[in-house]
Amino acid sequence: MAEDHMRYDILAQEALRGVVRKVLAEVSRTGLPGEHHFFISFSTRAPGVRISEELLKQYDKEMTIVLQNQFWDLKVNESSFEVGLSFNSQPELLVIPFAAIKGFFDPSVQFGLQFDPATAARDDESVEERADAATEAAAAGEPESTGEKVVSLDAFRKKP
Repeated sequence: MAEDHMRYDILAQEALRGVVRKVLAEVSRTGLPGEHHFFISFSTRAPGVRISEELLKQYDKEMTIVLQNQFWDLKVNESSFEVGLSFNSQPELLVIPFAAIKGFFDPSVQFGLQFDPATAARDDESVEERADAATEAAAAGEPESTGEKVVSLDAFRKKP
């Protein structure tokens, strides 16, 4: 089988993370509709995750939060979301990059997504930026980096 230079795995994961981003952005504007609520699992040690040291001691690798009745200050941006939750009657502000999410589940409608954090684009680099960099390197005759490989179709188009 041919090598996947397009990195469809990364593109699909990023598109599905976009679903989570859109859902959370809508909830931040209008609140939870009907019986909807979410279980969100994430890697606590992923780059950009901000949780208290106490929570990190309890959840060294992974944590699942529930957005249902008692959460506040949900804010969503392009690469992450932040939300206020209470743990043992202590208010906490969590910042979670979408790239750190491992699972999203809405039990009210039996909808769930699983993610592989290894296929996530870094917070500071979009899939398109990596593709552009790979194309520029190929055009300049530079060897590919040893990291993830994304190649733009422009690299294969005939130039006039």
